[in-house]
Amino acid sequence: MEKKVRRIGILTSGGDAPGMNAVIRSVVRTAASRGVECVGIRRGYNGLITGDIIRLDADSVSRIINKGGTMLYTARSEEFMTEMGQKKAAATCKQFGLDGIIAVGGDGTFRGLYALSKHGISVVGIPATIDNDISCTDYCLGYDTAANTAVEAIDRLRDTMQSHDRCSVVEVMGHRAGHLALYVGLATSATAVLVPEKEFDFENDIVENIIKARLNGKTHFMIIMAEGVGKATKVGERIAEELALDTRVTILGHIQRGGSPSARDRVTAASMGYEAVKVLCEGKTNRVIRSVSGKFEDIDIIDALNMKKGLDEEQYEVLEAMTGIHHQN
Repeated sequence: MEKKVRRIGILTSGGDAPGMNAVIRSVVRTAASRGVECVGIRRGYNGLITGDIIRLDADSVSRIINKGGTMLYTARSEEFMTEMGQKKAAATCKQFGLDGIIAVGGDGTFRGLYALSKHGISVVGIPATIDNDISCTDYCLGYDTAANTAVEAIDRLRDTMQSHDRCSVVEVMGHRAGHLALYVGLATSATAVLVPEKEFDFENDIVENIIKARLNGKTHFMIIMAEGVGKATKVGERIAEELALDTRVTILGHIQRGGSPSARDRVTAASMGYEAVKVLCEGKTNRVIRSVSGKFEDIDIIDALNMKKGLDEEQYEVLEAMTGIHHQN
């Protein structure tokens, strides 16, 4: 027997990711199909504390599926990290008659949901981060769009590199995870890829790769590195010094977060939003929606937070066969 749920809230928290608007749309429309009212909580958990809440319906989420960012805005809340802040947020839920909260974001967002649930609020999380580093799920909203954005930018850089016999060092996002760098490196046929998970040796892993590529007739070189590896400028300076190469550094930064979400992110958002509403209506709480082998299911928040996600060794093997894959601890 499904629990009678009358009104739910949705918020986006942490870094924005392409597909957040698409999942807001999915939640609102799925809720409406079940006779459930939906409200939007603006500016993350801070908005839940202050009561920054708006009514959402089919019209208000019309034509947002193709938009990047988040119509509900996002913010980090230091106050919510305190017991008093969490009590205020829970009180807001009760004042607005919210039977459940759906939050879209990363591990920090899910920890916030768990804290909120201790005050009697039913909660469900949806994973969204372009780093694709949430442990419990194969896929996070925004990853595909971010990767395609980076690939498009690097393809454009390659045109200039070829014309001037240059080496390009490109920094993509990824503080603690190299999924994006590895994926983009394979897609752009990089000379070397640097990721945060393991240590690399500059001479053997970068210099030797460039020299081998030179001996094979290449005159331009592409080094992809995740931001968590270190300073891209230092890597570029050292390449220029040791190999006498005209080396340019490009930091893609937050440009990877923006833009219209890809078809994959839109469809994934639709599926995850549907599952989140379904889970709340079934009377469940403390759940995270995840993708496993192309299927969507819910998992306990604590189990999700305790999982560890590393780069797939098969991915390493593929990239090693195609180029040089190197790591930084």
